Amino acid sequence: MPTQIEIDRLRELLDSGAQLVEVLPAEEFRDEHLPGAINIPLKSLDARSTATLDRSNPVVVYCWDYL
Repeated sequence: MPTQIEIDRLRELLDSGAQLVEVLPAEEFRDEHLPGAINIPLKSLDARSTATLDRSNPVVVYCWDYL
């Protein structure tokens, strides 16, 4: 179930092997993304596109929005 987390918790998760997935469009991801992140654009997010993720480790999904 999705849960919002703060930066300190994100650091803990990443240090423990969590996978960081940015769901930005590919062009935006190419321009700028968080270190170590992989890109799976939100419109492509499905069982096939996430098949390479390690299901034994947490997955952190991130998207920057200018709201």
